[in-house]
Amino acid sequence: MAVFLLVALSTSHIASSLRPGLGVCRASGYLPGKQGNCEKSNDPDCCEDGKSFEKGKDGGGPSECDNSYHSDKEMVVALSTGWFKNMARCGHRIKISANGKSVYAKVVDECDSVYGCDEDHNYEPPCANNIVDASPAVWNALGLDQNVGMEGITWSDE
Repeated sequence: MAVFLLVALSTSHIASSLRPGLGVCRASGYLPGKQGNCEKSNDPDCCEDGKSFEKGKDGGGPSECDNSYHSDKEMVVALSTGWFKNMARCGHRIKISANGKSVYAKVVDECDSVYGCDEDHNYEPPCANNIVDASPAVWNALGLDQNVGMEGITWSDE
């Protein structure tokens, strides 16, 4: 009985520390996508590990917010469709925390959670919901291993 209580308290603490003050995170709806010709030779996970925002790299076209490419040394991110808020967060800095460190990065692009598998999306599948797609500079500043593929982080508008 004591072990169960400890686990329940631990679980409660973890849930509250992921999004302090906001309560439990729930899906707000369904984003229908479409099928296409996905590139199968790439890692199937979209928008997670140190994506390059440079021209000719895995990001496809220029960033949606400023129609520009960005160096892998820049602290920039793409947010999944729901968080991107129809370009409302373009150019805003967000605070990203992980691994006991925090950094600031500029929102420059959307990681599309609806469409993918076409030329406009570099033949990548749609991103999952609730994704922060960060440049290698962000991963390095947080001390994270890009080979892991996906890490748990928290972020907030700053």
